[in-house]
Amino acid sequence: MATRRLLSLFRGIRSTPPITASCSNRVIPSFLSSGSSDFGNNTRQNRNQWRLIAAILFSGQAAVFLMDEKIIAYAQDVSSNKLLSENTQGQGGNQEAYASGLQRVEDGTVVSNEHTIKWRIFTDLGRDLFSKGKLDEAGKAFESALKEARLGFGQRDPHVASSCNNLAELKRVRKKFEEAEPLYLEAISILEDSFGPHDIRVGAALHNLGQFYLAQQKLDEARSSYERALKIKARILGYNNPDYASTVHHLGRVLYLQGKEKDAEALIRESISILEDNGLGESSTCIRRMTTLSQIMLKSNRPADAEMLQRKVLHALELLKGWDSLETAKAAEALALTLQSLGNLKESRELLEKCLEVRKKIFSEDHIQVASTMLHLARLELYDSKCVPLANGKYSETGEDLIRAKELLDNSIRIMKATLIKGKRKTDHIHVALLLYLEGLDAVGLLESKRHDMQSKGTAGYPYEVEHALRECISIYNEPHLRSILVNAPDVKAQYLTCLNRLSIMIGESGDEKTRTKELTDLMATANDIKDKFLPKKNTK
Repeated sequence: MATRRLLSLFRGIRSTPPITASCSNRVIPSFLSSGSSDFGNNTRQNRNQWRLIAAILFSGQAAVFLMDEKIIAYAQDVSSNKLLSENTQGQGGNQEAYASGLQRVEDGTVVSNEHTIKWRIFTDLGRDLFSKGKLDEAGKAFESALKEARLGFGQRDPHVASSCNNLAELKRVRKKFEEAEPLYLEAISILEDSFGPHDIRVGAALHNLGQFYLAQQKLDEARSSYERALKIKARILGYNNPDYASTVHHLGRVLYLQGKEKDAEALIRESISILEDNGLGESSTCIRRMTTLSQIMLKSNRPADAEMLQRKVLHALELLKGWDSLETAKAAEALALTLQSLGNLKESRELLEKCLEVRKKIFSEDHIQVASTMLHLARLELYDSKCVPLANGKYSETGEDLIRAKELLDNSIRIMKATLIKGKRKTDHIHVALLLYLEGLDAVGLLESKRHDMQSKGTAGYPYEVEHALRECISIYNEPHLRSILVNAPDVKAQYLTCLNRLSIMIGESGDEKTRTKELTDLMATANDIKDKFLPKKNTK
């Protein structure tokens, strides 16, 4: 495999040398290439050390520090026999200690008392409650586990670090950031005192801290944490390890949010390559990262590059989950929209039809995801509709594509409006439904414009459906809970103004001002008033 290089990555970001160095055909950030000479020495001893850490340090059910995109991760359940067979030969291992699920301390002794037993019980309980979504109860259990760890193992014991991390992760999920940060920092401090600042356990804790800062958009702090974690992981795990790749990926996400798109893309690509080299190219983790990278490419206006990745994602999901899966349908829809932007309407239509079939099978026919696919199909039919000139100068309007587009559009708008009425208290749900509803109303304008183009001048008639869509658009503003979303959500606000502007212009151009009814004049005035409230005031000085 040819050596992949990230020339000038991070150049100018900080006063550091270029961030790349080559090691075993891997792309290595330059801040990792300095320091200890055993960086990247992924020997059997190092790999065994990592297994021992994951299996023994936070033994039994204790939570392990986050290693990938999951919200929280736990130690694998490893039997005492397996632990002994892999890790205690020639070490004078105490089988009874491992069978009890307690941690072996560095001198080979075992701490066991009333509090350590309670620590394990509360930790197991917290994990179980967390997995069931009972976060209040899980928080109480993790708090009790931390208290018992301090009493049973001592204030600066690694078990306390584990319990601090568990509780911190829970508080992060609940967005109690001020309460979580001291717990993360205490966990790191204990691990540094216990094992040294370059230990892999410290690296894992630093990765968690980076995740914590990233959730708050504290990008400089997140980047610093991930860079420190990356140095440690490179030294212990090597440059071709999936856990090292996880931190590379997260660092790439931070750089993207900092506006360093090329650097971010290079790191995310590298994290994908590492997974592929380890036989994980079709894993759910790799699929997520390829999806992220394709979205970056689309935002940088590179649909052809994104298409290649999206095809890989769809192929992997077909193998992993089959077609009767929401994830596969979502990937198919994303690829279809990219193909539509590239002009490949035939394949785009085939994918969207398949996606619609799958979603109707999984959901009811009135589900918001079904409506979303209908809207995409309606737009595609509009783009693909043909205006055929006739000998008399008129245009043929036998187009089945417009009839199909209207049917899809009507059903989509109906479902979306019903969703808005039903989901009044579910803000996130309403946000999506409102955005799609506005896109549907805007598409009504596109449909009527297409019809107008297909008819001879003077025979198009008054666009009653556009007027109805405009009234619906204005009624959204008059609903306080929907107006609040318009004001606070930039994407919804932008779509609303686009829709309002298109529809009002079409009504304004549909006839002579002198022939307008007072009702229609008032409608236009209302639309203009709303636009004035949203648009910034012009400086008249």
